[in-house]
Amino acid sequence: MELADATVLVTGGAGLIGSHLATELVANGASVRVVDDLSKGDRARVPDGAEFIQADLTDPQAVAQVLTEAIDIVFHFAAYTDTNYDEDRKLFEENTEMTYNVLERMEDVGVSNIAFTSSSTVYGEAPRPTPEDYAPLEPISIYGSSKLADEALLSTYAHSYDFTVWVFRFANIVGPHQRGNVIPDFIEKLIDDPSELTILGNGRQEKSYLHVTECVDAIQHVIETSSGDLNTYNLGTRATTSVTEIADIVADELDLDPTYSHTGGDRGWTGDVPKMRLSIEKLSALGWEPSLSSHESVRRATQELVSEMT
Repeated sequence: MELADATVLVTGGAGLIGSHLATELVANGASVRVVDDLSKGDRARVPDGAEFIQADLTDPQAVAQVLTEAIDIVFHFAAYTDTNYDEDRKLFEENTEMTYNVLERMEDVGVSNIAFTSSSTVYGEAPRPTPEDYAPLEPISIYGSSKLADEALLSTYAHSYDFTVWVFRFANIVGPHQRGNVIPDFIEKLIDDPSELTILGNGRQEKSYLHVTECVDAIQHVIETSSGDLNTYNLGTRATTSVTEIADIVADELDLDPTYSHTGGDRGWTGDVPKMRLSIEKLSALGWEPSLSSHESVRRATQELVSEMT
């Protein structure tokens, strides 16, 4: 599918990934409508040239207003995460409700192309590197469970309602304007107390980090080069970065030498997968490779966030 000159709806388009994608699409000539409830997103991130509508996608009437037959493809990025919702049941119900509302409305108006942001959390604690066809999928967090439920809905619409679906299972995406994850958390802590940094878990948790600019480039590449009704792709890097290594990078960028203390245990919180690395061989076969390593992605995001936050 060609995205240039397409008419596009980006849900969650004021968030980290959605706003970067909307900016790229506008620059490439697409007509872009962004919808976001601004519970976590920032209106200022929505690019000039994109239409913005503030709406709650758990309301079917709001979905009907923003999703019309003129849309060529929906990028459904709106979701609540573990970091901005403390009610597990509500997180699960509202994430799946938003997805179901979007899919039902698409069927009603004859829009059949949808790209969805899933997560590495659907795999649970799987062998690494984890390929897309790994099974069984056994998430260990409510957030991961909601993403897997969404994937099941999307699969149904691909196989039974003639939809074309792209599912992207992300590694940890990092970049400017981000809040509520490990890099901005460490920056905030060290601004508050430059002498000591508390690290959740034992610091040996290792995950793959992908810069947001690489993420949106990969998304566009997959949509424009893949074929099939249901297209599932991991997006990540080939290596991992530990939490302690992230702390070292943040301290270095702030020119500090703090002592580290740890809360203990092999994971940072309930439902945290302590080690994650996705196979990107399927993505590579389409001709796309990340230009930044996991460490380089963390370093670049840290520099951007330090510049914003200090």
